[in-house]
Amino acid sequence: MAEFAQTEIERRLTLYQVFLKLYEHHSSLLDEILQLENLSQPSLRKMKVCYVHGVVDTAAVYLMTNLCDNQTQSLRQPQQIWTIGRNRNSGICIADNYMSRRHAAIQYINDRGFYFIDFNSTNGSFVNGDRAFGPIKLKDGDRIRVGNMTFDFFMNSTHRILPSVAMELLMQLVHRKSDTHAEILTCLRDRQKPLIEKTNDNLKILRNSGLVDKFEHWYDNFTSEQKSEILDRFFSRQKP
Repeated sequence: MAEFAQTEIERRLTLYQVFLKLYEHHSSLLDEILQLENLSQPSLRKMKVCYVHGVVDTAAVYLMTNLCDNQTQSLRQPQQIWTIGRNRNSGICIADNYMSRRHAAIQYINDRGFYFIDFNSTNGSFVNGDRAFGPIKLKDGDRIRVGNMTFDFFMNSTHRILPSVAMELLMQLVHRKSDTHAEILTCLRDRQKPLIEKTNDNLKILRNSGLVDKFEHWYDNFTSEQKSEILDRFFSRQKP
């Protein structure tokens, strides 16, 4: 029995070493397998997805991450160097016993991008399963492991301005958020008497009811053209 127990221990140690080697070189594949396995376990579905997002804006360069204090934060550093480690003074402090006090850093170099640098840490760092030796230029979607912590790195250096929202959709958003607008539409919908199609007569009736004052007060921030279009749409709904 003693010999059998010793053999079993040696077998498990060998499997453990094989697993470590496999994880060091193919961590992304094993992570994907574990994620598929976790889908069937309700207790693991709420596992936190860790990330670091490098943002290059016209005004500043900064990182956004949820590795600090379990909440998403924007980290700005004048030298554009974000250190990672157990040290409380680290830009990204992670309480992990397998991580060195000054483990690694992410640095941004102008016109060149973000780089990951390992500070000769005891347990090393891995980028996409490969041991990090020297500066490694990061790409969007890279997976980084430091100690027992694995996180995804995302990066964006471009932006685009979206077109203005259509007036029809804008009216619907105002209707949802505005109690004043909702009151106006409700009052007019409950009217049993049809309004005359002439705009001047409609204005006269609505001014006497005080609804136009409420309507114009709500849309003070719109331009004259937008106000005109809103009024046209408003009166078109009241035709029999």
